[in-house]
Amino acid sequence: MDIEKEFFFGERTDKKAVEEAMTFAPKFDENGLITVVTQDADTNEVLMVAYMNAESLAKTIERGEAVYFSRSRQCLWHKGDTSGHVQEVVSMLVDCDQDALVMKVRQKGPGCCHVGFRSCFYRRLPKLEDLEKAASGEPVGLEPEIEDKAYDPDKVYS
Repeated sequence: MDIEKEFFFGERTDKKAVEEAMTFAPKFDENGLITVVTQDADTNEVLMVAYMNAESLAKTIERGEAVYFSRSRQCLWHKGDTSGHVQEVVSMLVDCDQDALVMKVRQKGPGCCHVGFRSCFYRRLPKLEDLEKAASGEPVGLEPEIEDKAYDPDKVYS
């Protein structure tokens, strides 16, 4: 079954329809993927950025749990299959031209990052005025955004 055409998604007929009509017609890139920014539904904290193909997007809608497409493994990835740290979908937002999604979730378990942090965004760039090193050719360092890991990834993914 061609999930994209038969199951959930509308056709991308014209620009005005895509941008202003109330039909979900996601635009997948040349690799068949759409970018998904995943946020905590209660705090709006950005937990991760990942990708979905038509099948993983359809499965996410069906299950009510996040299913992504792993670019490195080239397969579907139900978040939490290994760790038990499932993401329960609360809502999904689509941008104006329907080529990106924001998914609001309730993270089950202590974190979503495979490195052990609650969020994949556990580091930050220094303040812009402190980036003078970059102009001198030195690598730019990162600063911790989150100090402590939420769980031990070696125990979870052993």
